[in-house]
Amino acid sequence: MGRTVVVGAGKAAAAMARAVEDHWRGDPERLSGLVVTRYGHGAPTRRIEVVEAAHPTPDAAGQAAAVRILDAVKGLTPDDLVLVLLSGGGSALLAAPMAGVTLEQKRAATKALLSCGASIGEINCVRKHLSAVKGGRLALAAAPARVLTLAISDVPGDDLSTIASGPTVSDPTTCADALEIVTRYGIELSAFAHQSLLTGACETPKAGDPRFLRCESHIIATAQSALAAAAEVARAQGIAALVLGDAIEGEAREVARVLGGVALSCAAHGVPLAAPCVLLSGGETTVTVRGGGRGGRNAEFLLGLALALGGHRSIHAIACDTDGIDGSEDNAGALLLPDTTARAAAAGIDLRARLAENDAYSVFAALGDLVVTGPTRTNVNDFRAILIEPTLEVP
Repeated sequence: MGRTVVVGAGKAAAAMARAVEDHWRGDPERLSGLVVTRYGHGAPTRRIEVVEAAHPTPDAAGQAAAVRILDAVKGLTPDDLVLVLLSGGGSALLAAPMAGVTLEQKRAATKALLSCGASIGEINCVRKHLSAVKGGRLALAAAPARVLTLAISDVPGDDLSTIASGPTVSDPTTCADALEIVTRYGIELSAFAHQSLLTGACETPKAGDPRFLRCESHIIATAQSALAAAAEVARAQGIAALVLGDAIEGEAREVARVLGGVALSCAAHGVPLAAPCVLLSGGETTVTVRGGGRGGRNAEFLLGLALALGGHRSIHAIACDTDGIDGSEDNAGALLLPDTTARAAAAGIDLRARLAENDAYSVFAALGDLVVTGPTRTNVNDFRAILIEPTLEVP
């Protein structure tokens, strides 16, 4: 029997590593490893080292950890097992740029992609092609050892090639795809990176590569499972529940307008559900940053929803990132209450002006309606619930 080397990245990586240790029944001397997680998301472990690094923009600590992870899986034998623990945030935390690209160049590209409104799939497509570890390259480094990946999905559609940018699976995207994305969004790359995409020199490994034959992957937690559990809790309280989807994408404020319309229909017409009911949804919206305010996609969704609902007296909502961090702020998300609009007006807060400035965080902070949980050490992406109560007749 060979060694078991545990490596991983993501906001849940430390908690996953601790769970591996808690359930390990083999010889402790045969277990070792290293995982990297976001600052503040660590957990105590005994055999598997936990390193903390920056997210969502990579830093030197993430780069050093990624290089060490690559080194840890090299030189193994067919008798060895590489257990890879992946969760949301892994793309930024596995920060090992390909040869010829500096960390600062990778940081600049990441910042630009995060603020331009690109989807997570588009962002990760570019990341994979400029990486030494993502897009299947970690699995290639581990060959001929067996590779078993356990992933917590934070991406719409639970696509293994997108979770943490798919370091252990073949990549269906191409250099041409990545080049089209950076061109469409006007992302500036170094001359070397641009030329590498143009010529296909940094192409990722594809399906059919024999080095993936000993690789196996399993998704162990998803947004859909979280939404289904929330629906069961609601129904147990006599509240009808409708899961609108676990893969909703688009601009946060536009998604808010659509879901606000559905909520108003429930309140006015009982369609698609009659009150009391709750509309549940997950996925990952985006924010195109045009203003200079503070915010995250969940807070911006709720600010857009407040405007769409116009202070409806029977509708409440919550929107949070399940990892406890809404974008790069210190809150998980926020609450929207029937009196939010009125309280904002009384405080002299212009909601439309704040939305134009991408300043949703400041709105909900001023109203005392931020949801602050701290790191949850898990991540199945965003969770949104809109509760519609029966409308009371006012005499």
